[in-house]
Amino acid sequence: MGAREVLYFIERHGLTIALAILAIVLAAISFAIGPAQIGISDLFSGLFGDHGTATIIAREIRLPRALLALVVGGALGASGAALQGLFRNPLADPGVTGVTSSAGFGAVVAMYFGFAAINPLILPASAIAGAVATSTILYFLSRAGAERTALILAGAAIASLATAMTALAMSLAPNPYAMSEMIRWMMGSLRDSTLADFELAVVPVAVGVAILWSAARSLDALTLGEEAAQSLGVNVHGVRRRVVIGVALATGAATAAAGAVSFVGLVVPHLLRPFYAYEPARLIIPSALGGAALVTAADIAVRVIAPDGQLLVGVMTAMIGA
Repeated sequence: MGAREVLYFIERHGLTIALAILAIVLAAISFAIGPAQIGISDLFSGLFGDHGTATIIAREIRLPRALLALVVGGALGASGAALQGLFRNPLADPGVTGVTSSAGFGAVVAMYFGFAAINPLILPASAIAGAVATSTILYFLSRAGAERTALILAGAAIASLATAMTALAMSLAPNPYAMSEMIRWMMGSLRDSTLADFELAVVPVAVGVAILWSAARSLDALTLGEEAAQSLGVNVHGVRRRVVIGVALATGAATAAAGAVSFVGLVVPHLLRPFYAYEPARLIIPSALGGAALVTAADIAVRVIAPDGQLLVGVMTAMIGA
């Protein structure tokens, strides 16, 4: 690759590269801060070697939280960009369309009935099932000819129902500890994240984002309208199916790991869209990187503002989104 090609690549993908660097830098800052007064050198020594308390803090507390923030933000950012491209509506995102609320309700059901204690895989599976249910309803509504506005309103109605059912489960919680855990899921939090949470979330999120990326070019054609896209050889129903599956996997796994983190999928694509010529195909990966950076920054902010852990990351992202 010559100098001219390198310059062209940097010019075309410079912002995407900058977003990736920003996400990595913020993750490093997230890894470095915490209530325990441990130096950076000790943390990194504990990460790569056996140094007692430093190793436990680095590997079991700091690293999982930093990595999970990247995964959750990436999932929500990419899902929001894909949904906005699919519905051709800038209001679409996993929260507004009810996908996040339904995933949260699925996770709460697993906790309420004690299924989550049987096997650690049941919790993310329940969250993904809730996301799949809502995504499937929206898919069939769109296939039946529902307009974009009707789809958004249907998503809002589903979100309200899922939130109400979650509140009902909370009011009937068998003990205050169960209610506290459900509240954490409703608000979204990365506190007490473990490597197991990261490992359970990263594979479905990666598969979901990959599926969304595979539909990116077809989403570009959909901006011309469904009839025009079909005339160009695009399988519209196939694109919808891929987006539904990708969003359900990514959002469901992210919600299972961190709860209902709001507005990331709405805000990030809005901020980035003008820099990518309003093309959905170019927006999915940058939105994933921007979402990762935003959630990590929000997590850093809540830890600095409220070191006692009383402020949750979902509250911070909702404030930013509002």
